[in-house]
Amino acid sequence: MKQETFTDNEYSYHKKTKQEKFLEIMDEMISWDKWFGLIESYYPKEKRGRPPMEIEKMLRMHLLQI
Repeated sequence: MKQETFTDNEYSYHKKTKQEKFLEIMDEMISWDKWFGLIESYYPKEKRGRPPMEIEKMLRMHLLQI
């Protein structure tokens, strides 16, 4: 068994940042599947030009901006 050093102990502990806490609260409050179902019929699926980003990624970015 390898003996732990001070640096191993230091890096094993991770304090949550404000951003991580906010994203966890956002995940608890928003029912993502319901939103994806509503948006999916309007979201572009055509392959013209630049390929569209994933619905989940776009919705999360939009809500974070608001």
